[in-house]
Amino acid sequence: MVINKILNFLCCAIIAGRILINLPDAQAESDWAATLYGAVMLDGNLSDGSLLYSGFEDSFLTALALTRRMTSFYQEKVDLELEGQIVKHFKDQDHLEFNGLGVLRWLPFPWDAHLDTSFASGVGLSYATKIPEFEEERRGDGQTEQLLVYFMLELELAMPASRHWSLVSRIHHRSGAFGLFNGVTGASNACSLGIKYRF
Repeated sequence: MVINKILNFLCCAIIAGRILINLPDAQAESDWAATLYGAVMLDGNLSDGSLLYSGFEDSFLTALALTRRMTSFYQEKVDLELEGQIVKHFKDQDHLEFNGLGVLRWLPFPWDAHLDTSFASGVGLSYATKIPEFEEERRGDGQTEQLLVYFMLELELAMPASRHWSLVSRIHHRSGAFGLFNGVTGASNACSLGIKYRF
């Protein structure tokens, strides 16, 4: 049920993008990227490894991210990126979330000639426009904050003939960074699917 909703959302987004935004083909080395993804909240924790065995919650988000590659290093194998996100939560909670982060992206994989792959990890700050109800229910009253750390993991897959469009899967994580933010030790996790356009 949840997976069907996310897949329907992604299909509609791809069709709308193709019809409404007649964008020219981008280069594989494009510095900018826009990512649109939908996610479902998970009941497991990233810190204790239970995320692998998580169930889905009745809480969802849609995010739009804009990313800029700043530089490449380690023989052009790693990109350093800056990203900003606007996130809308819905169903069991209703608020906006704004995230800013730095990202490291590993580029070369041995199968890139057949399926262009990259893996990224990013960390930064996350601000929710109000205390997230999902986090408050899971952590307890007063055990979360509007401003927390944001962390993400992303797997990106693209066909070599169409590298400007790609499919992405992300872990979308907010936490107190082991108590750094007013003693908050955990907050929320979401698993997402989305599309990315490089330009």
